[in-house]
Amino acid sequence: MKNKVIAIVPAAGLGKRFGQGSNKPFQTLKGKPLLVWSLEIFEAIDEIVEIIPVLKEKDREKGQKVFKKYNLSKIKRIAPGGKERQDSVYNGLKLIEDKNCTVLIHDGVRPLIEKHLIQEAIKELSIPSAPPLVKEDEGGLNDCDGVVLGVPLKDTIKEAEAGIIKKTLRRDSLWAIQTPQVFPYNIILRAYEKAMKENYYSTDDAALVERYGGKVKIIMGSHKNIKITTPEDLAIAEALLKINSKS
Repeated sequence: MKNKVIAIVPAAGLGKRFGQGSNKPFQTLKGKPLLVWSLEIFEAIDEIVEIIPVLKEKDREKGQKVFKKYNLSKIKRIAPGGKERQDSVYNGLKLIEDKNCTVLIHDGVRPLIEKHLIQEAIKELSIPSAPPLVKEDEGGLNDCDGVVLGVPLKDTIKEAEAGIIKKTLRRDSLWAIQTPQVFPYNIILRAYEKAMKENYYSTDDAALVERYGGKVKIIMGSHKNIKITTPEDLAIAEALLKINSKS
């Protein structure tokens, strides 16, 4: 029997680069709040039994109204946002009661994620019930501890310091990492607990699993799966939707 999947969707960021006073998760894309785009896809995936959005406290009431309007029945509770993204995801993890579940984490402002990519990520997490992460003095696990989406970089990447190029990195081995990212609950929780205890912060969930000896598999994502960071990104998303509607 396959493990149940619980989706955590952090949407409590400040959105500084989007513009002062903006509330990015509730900005509209073709008339629908950004956050709702991915939530509706999760709602339609049978493997996902619960969705836990993470919102700023001041957005909780608004979120409840929006979720009700769009009939998002898999949302049973809302986790409180934290100071950083990592704090927010950790708050979501602590609400999960099913210790044998699979956890899927997806940025709430990636509205164009495709259903088949989500299902592929879930499928690729091959272990039905994963053991704890390896200890630091042991060898690696035979099975993967997580699955992430990513796309190969198109541009040449250079490492620079004080405005001076130090070296050019090999593009053929570099990937831009996306969400969703999928993990067995006990593995991602343990990685988060260790990181919080050590006051180590990362903007990437898989990086925490990697830091403590986990093995993470990368599968092909989509260049359309963009993260809305600036108003220009919103215009790009609208253009992509227009192209898709014509194809």
